[in-house]
Amino acid sequence: MQRMRRRRGQAATSYEARTRDIVVRVFPTYAAEDSSPEDGVYLWSYTVEIENHGGETVTLVSRRWTITDGLNRVNEVEGSGVVGEQPELKPREAFRYVSNCPLPTPSGAMRGSYQMVTEEGELFDAEIPEFSLHLPGAAMKVN
Repeated sequence: MQRMRRRRGQAATSYEARTRDIVVRVFPTYAAEDSSPEDGVYLWSYTVEIENHGGETVTLVSRRWTITDGLNRVNEVEGSGVVGEQPELKPREAFRYVSNCPLPTPSGAMRGSYQMVTEEGELFDAEIPEFSLHLPGAAMKVN
């Protein structure tokens, strides 16, 4: 399930997905002060919240991202954990981190998954919802 919504009192749009009892919510923001459009660099910051609504402890072991720019060029990124950590989430715990993504175009999108492991060693992928990276006023393309 994927939802897009605005948080009360905030201009930021959030994107949400739920896999099993893991909720992943993303809040992207254009980082104008760190971007250089004249050099073809559009930097996006995004905050990710990962919540464990289940009854078992899980650990985030790796991530996989698919990043698509405004010209439909795709970049796949994989790695261990997130921001140098492999967070363990007990029932009703959450983990939040901030990262960024440079794009060569003023629009694009990201989506992906986190590989999670339960205490019993069961692996599963928790969906990261697809989220839009579009500058206000930028020509939007169907990716």
